[in-house]
Amino acid sequence: MTIHSSSKVRGFPLQIVLIFPFVVQVFGIVGLVGYLSFKNGEKAVNNLAERLMERTSSEVNQHLDAYLSIPHKVIQINANAIRMGLLDVRDRLKVGKFFWHEMQAYDLTFISLNLATGEGTGAGRYDGKTVTIDDNAIKTPNLPKNTKTYLTDNDGNPTQVMTTSTWDTLNEPAYTEPVKAGKPIWVRIYTYYDPAYPPYIVASAGRPVYDVSKKLIGVVGAEIHLLKLSEFLQKLNVSRFGQVFIIERDGMLIANSAQEKPFTAVNNQIKRLKAIDSPNPVVQGIAKQLQQRIPDLQSISNTQKLKVNFQGEDFYVHIVPWRDQHGLDWLVVVGIPEKTYMGQIHANTQISILLCFMALIVATTIGIFTSRWIVRPIWRLNQTTQAIAFGDLEQTLQQSNIQELNTLAHSFNHMARQLRQSFIALENSNAELEARVEERTVELKTALSELQCTQAQVVQSEKMSSLGQLVAGIAHEINNPVNFIHGNITHLDEYTQNLLQMIYLYQERHSSYDPQIQAFAEEIELEFLIEDLQKMLSSMKMGTERIRSIVLSLRNFSRMDEAEFKTVDIHEGIESTLLILQHRLKDRPEHPAIIVIRDYGNLPQVECYPGQLNQVLMNILVNAIDALDEVNTKRTYQQIQENPSQITIRTSVTNSQWVEIAISDNAQGMPQSVQSRIFDPFFTTKPVGKGTGMGMAISYQIITEKHYGKLQCFSTLGQGTQFIIQLPIRQQTDTVGEFPKQLN
Repeated sequence: MTIHSSSKVRGFPLQIVLIFPFVVQVFGIVGLVGYLSFKNGEKAVNNLAERLMERTSSEVNQHLDAYLSIPHKVIQINANAIRMGLLDVRDRLKVGKFFWHEMQAYDLTFISLNLATGEGTGAGRYDGKTVTIDDNAIKTPNLPKNTKTYLTDNDGNPTQVMTTSTWDTLNEPAYTEPVKAGKPIWVRIYTYYDPAYPPYIVASAGRPVYDVSKKLIGVVGAEIHLLKLSEFLQKLNVSRFGQVFIIERDGMLIANSAQEKPFTAVNNQIKRLKAIDSPNPVVQGIAKQLQQRIPDLQSISNTQKLKVNFQGEDFYVHIVPWRDQHGLDWLVVVGIPEKTYMGQIHANTQISILLCFMALIVATTIGIFTSRWIVRPIWRLNQTTQAIAFGDLEQTLQQSNIQELNTLAHSFNHMARQLRQSFIALENSNAELEARVEERTVELKTALSELQCTQAQVVQSEKMSSLGQLVAGIAHEINNPVNFIHGNITHLDEYTQNLLQMIYLYQERHSSYDPQIQAFAEEIELEFLIEDLQKMLSSMKMGTERIRSIVLSLRNFSRMDEAEFKTVDIHEGIESTLLILQHRLKDRPEHPAIIVIRDYGNLPQVECYPGQLNQVLMNILVNAIDALDEVNTKRTYQQIQENPSQITIRTSVTNSQWVEIAISDNAQGMPQSVQSRIFDPFFTTKPVGKGTGMGMAISYQIITEKHYGKLQCFSTLGQGTQFIIQLPIRQQTDTVGEFPKQLN
């Protein structure tokens, strides 16, 4: 019997079977983590670069918005000062001194006034530091160098002439372009080169100024040096190799963050550069790539994000349009090289790969000895943790055969209990905090609303007080000479009559014919002279009486600062207000006069604050005139004549203790939604800049709180609006709240 030995069965050792899948798994995980780390790092770089460029573009736009608004604010202030008569344009040196003080307050390069006569004045920093004053006389053949530049003392007073030069005001773009536009604009970028000063390249803002008769007075201007923008861009943290530059739509450089200037000086002239001609290679390269990608820069209307390559290097590029309301239309370009961030990413990737291999070896070795003891307890811990993470806070961890894991399980269970308690406490605290925040928010909103209302009321009161003081001063100044003229007209009339009697008496007593006297009498038209002289005296007397009547009305209206109740005639206040508004009521070329119908009752003297009551009447009448003007813009002259605009003012005594003033118009009226909010603070239906929304709110407060009266509005669409004011005749505590029955 032959016994065959059993063949040896071949297989894999258990250790290899346990290690090999673990090694493959760890190796795959390490490789995947390394790859994802690299991709996530690359993505993070892209996001970081994009956020940096967006932040940089935002900073540049905010700076442009703020910095380039200064010139137009300054010229608006100067134009208002000229129109209001605060600056006498005839005193050029005084105006120049005023501009000198403005230069101390604003970071500008030049502030100017160019008059329509060819004269002008200004203050500027030609060397970037010292403020000088320019005085421009009219350029004539005898005065070719018509401009003097003065050094000043510390108070802005001219001390000595520094230089003289030629300036043709009426042919300079700083004058001609704003006049042609008829509104505030940016004049094209102006350059000037003088070896004695730094290069002068500025953006100039201009605004025409007109008097009340729409006659041109001149042009006020303000200039900013474009190198100021480059200095700002150089301070931005864009990276060591990145660049920021601003260009016009035609590709001309405005400013850049490079050390190279955006212009060159050739033959004593400043030559502006296009971005593609910039001496900085980064700016030039980005600009050329931009020109290839987007040949028509005018087509860019929103933010463009590009990735360009030049000289073998990738750049992230953002192009953001920037515009303002006065005509500037620029592009802000931010370029950042990819290597700024990817260099460190590549280095970190190599280190990560090395560490991954080391970790693979260590993990494989340790995994052989520990996987069987720790995998299952850790898996249970993981499951419990995920359950808690999804909100199941009642989960607990079972104990195992490993002492350390038992301690971990005990600590974990204790932590879970504390976490449940913390969540409950946090929910309670959150609910309480939300309630307190909501309550505090309501209080702050209420306080803010009251503060805004009070502030607006104070501003309005100050404006009306200033108006009253101005009107009173004008009335006083006019009254003195008019009284003198009016008082002497009577004596002049008497003297004239005496002289005429003398002539008549002489003619009776010496009636003999004298050819010389007769010829002279015919030459001067003696009979017509005697007849017309009497008419002239009568006309002069009527004119002075009219002026005295106007002055009296102005003085009545100007009683703004009387802090106590006064007994006054309500009709005088109404007539004074109508006189102030006469320029808006009278005939105009576009429409006939607004008819004012006076239906006055027999009113007694009323105790009130005259100035504040005049303010209420002014607000109501101005609103009525505005409403009628709005209707008239949609009608022809003939239609207005057929159905004329009317304002009816009716006064009467009601309930023996109250007076009533009703002011109505025949405009279009207002809907109920507007009528219900007419007395709300800051509510207005007028365009922006034509109404604050505080006029009727302040009027309501003056009538109800200051005079204990009542103010109501009644309006019907298509028929008109009526405001009814009711005031007590005597201000007594027992009359407070006792309104006439017909308005209750």
